[in-house]
Amino acid sequence: MPLMKPQAENNGIAKVAVAGETLLLHPFKAAFWEARGILFLADLHLGKAAHFRQGGLAVPAQVGHANRDRLASLLLALQPRRVIFLGDLFHSNYNQEWEAFCRLMEQFRTVGFELVIGNHDILPEDHYQSANLKIHREALEIFPFLLSHHPLKEAPPALYNLAGHIHPCVYLKGNGRQRARLACFYFGERGGILPAFGAFTGMAAVKPREGERAFVIAGDEVLEV
Repeated sequence: MPLMKPQAENNGIAKVAVAGETLLLHPFKAAFWEARGILFLADLHLGKAAHFRQGGLAVPAQVGHANRDRLASLLLALQPRRVIFLGDLFHSNYNQEWEAFCRLMEQFRTVGFELVIGNHDILPEDHYQSANLKIHREALEIFPFLLSHHPLKEAPPALYNLAGHIHPCVYLKGNGRQRARLACFYFGERGGILPAFGAFTGMAAVKPREGERAFVIAGDEVLEV
């Protein structure tokens, strides 16, 4: 697939029109609904690195730091009023990375943090309550969007489903046998999927069909393919 430069904002941010609204796609793998001041992120999988280190795997601690640093940079740059995590915020049972994340949220008290529960979000309810993190156990409607962790097979006709879970990517072919796998934002007719925000996550290939769009994260910019 060739790369196409969409109309871009500063810092490699691309614009996409979805359900009559404009989303800003950030190279830090987040989507910003500027008109409402809402930042969408999916699949941070915080605590995953520490979880695997506890199991004896040599995963660098810097992985967790990198996720929090990118999130803090987004909050400072975009100044959202709300941040909505589309599931799999924390990967495992409690470990020290949860406390580090809570300290980050405490630094941004004017921001409302919310979580649409995903399959990895298994912490006890009181952990979320003490962190002032608002929880949604069902899909969250903020017209014209219906926010969920898993992509929904069916959504009301008037709503556009934004989800995570898949960790979408596309493969790009270069000269010879060169091939690159890049995380992407994917937008279909009735729903879109955000890339996994977490640095320590796998990816699943998607193949956009006619009428569908994919925007890859290519270094420090977002490009349509």
